Amino acid sequence: MSQSQEDVSLYVEGQNRFSALRTRSFFTQMLDILSSKPVELLSFDDVRARLALQCQVERGLQDVPLDRIVGSVGRSKDFTRRFLPRNNSMSDRWSRVYALFHSLEGLPPIELYKIDDVYFVRDGNHRVSVARELGHNTIQAYVTELPTPIDIEPNMSPRQWDAASAYAHFLEDTQLNISRPHQQKITMTEPGSYQVLREHVELVRQVMEYREGRAVTMKEAAARWYDTVYEPAIRLIRKYGVLEQSSAHTEADLYLWLVEHLRHLKAIYGEQREARLSEALVDFLAAHKIPVPKPLILENDDPVV
Repeated sequence: MSQSQEDVSLYVEGQNRFSALRTRSFFTQMLDILSSKPVELLSFDDVRARLALQCQVERGLQDVPLDRIVGSVGRSKDFTRRFLPRNNSMSDRWSRVYALFHSLEGLPPIELYKIDDVYFVRDGNHRVSVARELGHNTIQAYVTELPTPIDIEPNMSPRQWDAASAYAHFLEDTQLNISRPHQQKITMTEPGSYQVLREHVELVRQVMEYREGRAVTMKEAAARWYDTVYEPAIRLIRKYGVLEQSSAHTEADLYLWLVEHLRHLKAIYGEQREARLSEALVDFLAAHKIPVPKPLILENDDPVV
């Protein structure tokens, strides 16, 4: 068989694979919807804006896991999250790429953007689609990374993306990832809770300005808040293993509950006595019917908020 005949044969084979793929695409999307799995490819421009990403770093040629490619630049509506083609007009282009995959010359590496540990196709959407259909696990790509302190996973829910976006803007405002680079990541289950944390930092900033008689930046106030309020509260939570018995909450969720409950206690008792985090923690445990560690009731060295 001549090279030309082989190319035609591979092209026809590609068209047959494409037809079968389109049929499977419908049922796969339905199963993903029923299983609450993401169906849509993510838009790179949307994610970049939501996470307030700026700088880029060239990472060179790498082997990238195909299941970590979750989005595209400008072509997010053309393929599903599994990179199944969404319309029949793509048959010719897809079949040509399929034929080239099997040719002696092969195909050049694709181009990807990397955000945390997921990737977005800059150039090469059809090559990703064909590679997945052929059962490949990885693909060669020139990678450009957009660094972020936010943890991103391939199958995040819309609420998780909202929370990631809210956390990114919280860090943009407070610069905690710069002033406290080794900080524990602050994970909230409700995206709106990050705005409440920002209000806590703003309150600390105002108190600092009043006491020190000078202008205080949000970066300074956030570092003070983290050192004197947030981190001591997290140490207390870990000391008594509270989340081992209440896995529905994160440490940051519980911190927020404790501080808000302390305000309630202060409203009740006024300035008659100090209200401590351990006291709020006892109330939390009682409200959630979790046994209270006996030493906790006597605890008196935790911070006052």
